[in-house]
Amino acid sequence: MSPIHQQPNSSQPLSFMDLAAANFTVTDHPTTITFTTSATNTTGNPAANFFNDLLNKIPLPRWAVYTIFVAGGLLILLCCLCICIKCCCKGKKKKRQKKKDEQINLKGMDGKTTTALVQPDVGDVDYGSTKKQRGKLLYSLDYNAALSELTVGIKQASSLKAMDIGGSSDPYVKVYICPDKSKTYETKVFRSTLNPVYNEQFTFQLSKSTLLKSVVVMKVFDFNRFSKHEIIGELRLQLCNVDWNHVIEEWQDLAEPAKFEEENLGEICFSLRYVPTASKLTVVILEAKNLKGMDVGGCSDPYVKVQLALDKRKWKKRKTSIKRKTLNPYYNESFTFDVTFEQIQRVNLVISVWDHDDISRNDALGKIFLGCDATGNQLRHWADMLSNPRRPVAQWHSLLSAEQVNSTLTLKKKIPIPSKLVENTRWSSK
Repeated sequence: MSPIHQQPNSSQPLSFMDLAAANFTVTDHPTTITFTTSATNTTGNPAANFFNDLLNKIPLPRWAVYTIFVAGGLLILLCCLCICIKCCCKGKKKKRQKKKDEQINLKGMDGKTTTALVQPDVGDVDYGSTKKQRGKLLYSLDYNAALSELTVGIKQASSLKAMDIGGSSDPYVKVYICPDKSKTYETKVFRSTLNPVYNEQFTFQLSKSTLLKSVVVMKVFDFNRFSKHEIIGELRLQLCNVDWNHVIEEWQDLAEPAKFEEENLGEICFSLRYVPTASKLTVVILEAKNLKGMDVGGCSDPYVKVQLALDKRKWKKRKTSIKRKTLNPYYNESFTFDVTFEQIQRVNLVISVWDHDDISRNDALGKIFLGCDATGNQLRHWADMLSNPRRPVAQWHSLLSAEQVNSTLTLKKKIPIPSKLVENTRWSSK
């Protein structure tokens, strides 16, 4: 086979591209072919040589390398496009802001008044209390002079402030009369709504003279089973300014709660469990917090009294241990009572917190009752217990004054024991 001779000016082995660009010269010698290659590709353009060497070092086919380069270029182009769009949006926002800051011509009495938009003073800034929209409440007022009865109707609420994370609330309304506050009523709780419809009425015994000195308070709360109930807003109406010639029914915007809140007597948490088949009612006193300090050092020695009333007569009672020098006692003490299913529908549970005193009489710190005659949160807790038999239902409750509970519940004397009744009848027959 005839050899092929390369001229000595070629310093590198010939590639396929070099062979394609070569100038062949055939000599008279039968076994020799000489050719010359163009040196312009190897020596004339160093950048091209560097790029070619770089591509040769990549262990990928040329088409794959070119595809990667094209994809990278498109990605860079897309990023640049996004940056440009973002800059344009910022520019539009600035233009809108400038338009808002321009002067607004208002026609006054003379038609020449001009007002500029300026930053408000510190005193005009709303810091989230008084000017926040808390919703509206539709109520009614009616006074019967012959019976000395004031009837307060809670009709419905609208556009209430959302207090829960999901953008809703569990609203209920608390109604009482100041300054007496002998009775406090609560509506039922509506779950997950900002527009509840109550249609409930509450009656207060008030003379005409007392009526003109009183204020009716309607507070809307957001119900929370395991924490303090948050107030949404309130209405306070001076009854001396009301025209009693006809029934009042109107909408009013809820206002910020008054700073002179009712006395805080603390809260108590307990669970209820009823087993109908065994006729067992179990009350577990868990804990209390923020109780009123009764001793000289600002503390108390609290204990809890658990009492059952049947047909509004005192029936059974138990009490917890005494916790010394604390306003936040923890008990976790359980009490079980025998109550039949027929009796549970006529029973009221009275929970009262007392301050123990070794020398003087024990003082009542607060009180609350649940059962068939309860209202509001207390009635709901009782209903939850009955609708979930054999399952303990725990809940926090705000303590009320003993006077409020006693005036509402009006318990009678203790139920006579049947054995004593039989003994008394025997003595009477003798």
